[in-house]
Amino acid sequence: MSPQFPGMNPYLENPELWSEVHFGLISVLARSLNAVITPKYRAAVEKRVYSDTLLVGIPDVAVFQRSSKMTKPQQSVVTLSEALVVTVPIVEETQERFLEIREVGTGTVVTVVEVLSPKNKRAGEGKVKYNAKRQAVLNSTAHLVEIDLLRTGEPMLMAGGIASDYRILVSRANCRPAAGLYPFNLRESLPCFLLPLCPGDREPVIDLQTVLKQTYEEAALDLAIDYTQPPIPPVSEDDFAWIQSLNLVKESP
Repeated sequence: MSPQFPGMNPYLENPELWSEVHFGLISVLARSLNAVITPKYRAAVEKRVYSDTLLVGIPDVAVFQRSSKMTKPQQSVVTLSEALVVTVPIVEETQERFLEIREVGTGTVVTVVEVLSPKNKRAGEGKVKYNAKRQAVLNSTAHLVEIDLLRTGEPMLMAGGIASDYRILVSRANCRPAAGLYPFNLRESLPCFLLPLCPGDREPVIDLQTVLKQTYEEAALDLAIDYTQPPIPPVSEDDFAWIQSLNLVKESP
């Protein structure tokens, strides 16, 4: 049985699961928004593609053999040198999906919704590409909603605010440089907030807790997680004890 987290499930931050979680969040958000913002607006799933050079791990299996003698006749005895196991850089293509809320009649992008990935928060091509896109949106007439559900990496650049495990930024084009920040921690519920649209239009509420729960259930992620083990990235000992107490509550009659 999986614990009932009041907010973010830290096990979903595991790099082996995050791409699936990210895709699910974007998909569920698009469907839930299109149910309430059409026919004037439409939530369209877009993607950002870039190549990133990185060092990758190698298998644990040895990649060389060592022999002391050559057994063929009339040949000198040869001892093979032993190679060090190293890693070499490879180029990896990355696709990151995001949402554009477009006005149907004009095709104008009214709001951009981004769910951050680990590569957006660590040095490398992913961060460079994302920062360029982010700044372009902030310099435009479009609103920006930035959802950061990752404890690792550096938070996106902004002045003010407080330290927190997670955060949501809502930057309205007509209020810049001021923006709304929703910081929250592991044991706190995910915030509900309004999706900014054109002035005068009714703005839908994004209930991120419901979106995350639906993503989790549709992908059957409970079958991919061992809640008896600490999450990756790790949490503090106190937080892991708290997670185990949630397990006990779930299992009690």
